[in-house]
Formats: sequence, structure tokens, C-alpha cells
Amino acid sequence: MSTLRHDWSTDEIQGLFDLPFNDLLFRAQSVHRQYFDPNEVQVSTLLSIKTGACPEDCKYCSQSGHYNTELEKEKLMEVEQVLDEARKAKQNGASRFCMGAAWKHPSKKDFPHVLAMVEGVKELGLETCMTLGMLSTEQTEALADAGLDYYNHNIDTSREYYEKIISTRSFDDRLDTLARVRDAGIKVCCGGIVGMGENARDRINFLRELANLPQHPESVPINNLVKIKGTPLQDVEDIEAFDFVRMIAVARILMPKSHVRLSAGREGMNEQLQSLCFFAGANSIFYGEKLLTTSNPLENEDMTLFAKLGIRPEEKQHDVMPPESLPEKSQTYYDAMPQ
Repeated sequence: MSTLRHDWSTDEIQGLFDLPFNDLLFRAQSVHRQYFDPNEVQVSTLLSIKTGACPEDCKYCSQSGHYNTELEKEKLMEVEQVLDEARKAKQNGASRFCMGAAWKHPSKKDFPHVLAMVEGVKELGLETCMTLGMLSTEQTEALADAGLDYYNHNIDTSREYYEKIISTRSFDDRLDTLARVRDAGIKVCCGGIVGMGENARDRINFLRELANLPQHPESVPINNLVKIKGTPLQDVEDIEAFDFVRMIAVARILMPKSHVRLSAGREGMNEQLQSLCFFAGANSIFYGEKLLTTSNPLENEDMTLFAKLGIRPEEKQHDVMPPESLPEKSQTYYDAMPQ
């Protein structure tokens, strides 16, 4: 059985990427079946609760105040409006409701409203997730007390490539916020973006950074860059589709108990590519027509693909399962895998 490790070397991860494609996918799927039902996918909905005018200069982002992306700026949403959206998300099959604000860090004025959103969404029976930028210790503890389940704070890319993408906060600033989140008992959602002009070694080092954290993120979003007109990355070269699938597969092997999320960029993927990603170990998606400010496949398109693949939404987040507790069919498949 695959064991959890936090000491992966660059050369070891390079060796995974260098495997023949079929061998890599077989290994990733074998690991996946040790911990998860292979035909369940966790479904989340993401809502932008405050849009645009962000002081950060992330070169990929439509919400940065540094670039002219013609995005309409919006103030923080009213709490009841957010709760209405959460109710709709639950009716449409989401088990987790994620809320994102375009901030460097939450303001003292707005933070009580954020806490009320967490409490309200929690009362609806949904898992809660927030992405609000950097947090102080006091803010993190207050979010935990309000019932926040997950905090999303991506490292975005490798430490080495990071300064070419963002200058307004450091790589270590991000790690510090992740540490505060862990210390407060909140689960971590942390991943990044590929296709930003990084090289293959940057992708390896990005995954190594995540895999060698003291505790793996419970959720690992792998985003394929959505190129936004007006940002410095609007004309960057696309990542090759098979290289993207390899990213999913290697993330699954390195972090076997994590939900690996097929995140931004899905609208540009056909059904066959998405299916390869699910086979490679992706078992989480965002569901709905928008991811913050970029488009996403419509709900009925996702459910149509799920039906074709025999996949069902995960009803509720659960601890990963040992093989003996998987459904009978999945256990049979697992037993057939080489140990």
C-alpha cells in the first residue's frame, strides 16, 4: 500500500514524470484506489464574494488592480445574498461552498460579515471554504471558531519561478498563512497554476513543495491557466494536454490521501481530456458556470459527463477510506492491482 511521505526529492519526482504515460496512469490509478472510491468526485461551488481592485500584482489574475482587464469591480456581497447562492449550490448537488474575496488580507470592517457568511453556510449543512488572502493569527482563529472547514491559499508555482509571477507578497508569506491555518485546526486547500510559462523543473518543484509540507493539503487544486486579456500572461504558450494529465497523476502519487481538484481551465478541456484526468486521480471539481470571474462548464454538462463515466458526486466529505472499506466493486478492482 502506498505510504505517506514528506521527503520527496526532485530526482524522484522527475522519475515519475519520465515514466511512460500508461505506466504513470496505472500507478496513479492504483494509488487512488487505495484511498478513495474511484467513481466518486467531490463537488464544490465557488462564489466571488468581493470582486476586483485587488492590490496584488499576480500576473495571471483578472482581479488585480494593476492591470486593465475591464472587470467590473464589486463590493463585498451582503450576507443574505451569499446564503441564497449557497442554497442554490446545495440544490444543484454541491457538498462544499467556497467563497473568495479579492483582498491582500481581510479588512477589520469587512471581517465580521465574512464570519457571518461562514456561520450561515455551515448552518445550511454545507462544508465551508474561504480564500481571503493572508491572515493574521487572530483572524485565523476567528474563522475556526465560526466553523470554517477549509481555507484556500495557493502557493501558485515553484519557489524559483514565483517572483516572476508575483511581487506583492512573498512565497514564505503564503507558507506562513498556511501554517496559521493548520495551527487553528482548519483544513488546507492549496495548489497552484500550470501553463504560466514555467518549465518542467518548476512543475516538479511546485509539487515537491506541496508534497513535503508537514501535512499534505486535504485538497490540491491543479489549475490550467485561463488566459485573461489585459494580464501579462495573456499570450503565454499553452501547456501540452498530456503534460497537464501528468501533473494530475504525479500529484495523486505524491499526496495519496488528498482530494486532487481538476480546477480552472476545465471549460477548455473536452470530455476525453477530463476523463483522462479523472483516471489519473483527480477526484474533485468546481461545479457551476463561474470560477470567481472565469467561466466553467455548466452543471448539466458535468452531470452528463459523470453519467457517461459512471461517476457520482461525493455526498459528503469524509476521511479517506482504507481498501477494505471501499464498495465491493472497488475492492475487487483494488485486489487485482499489483501490490
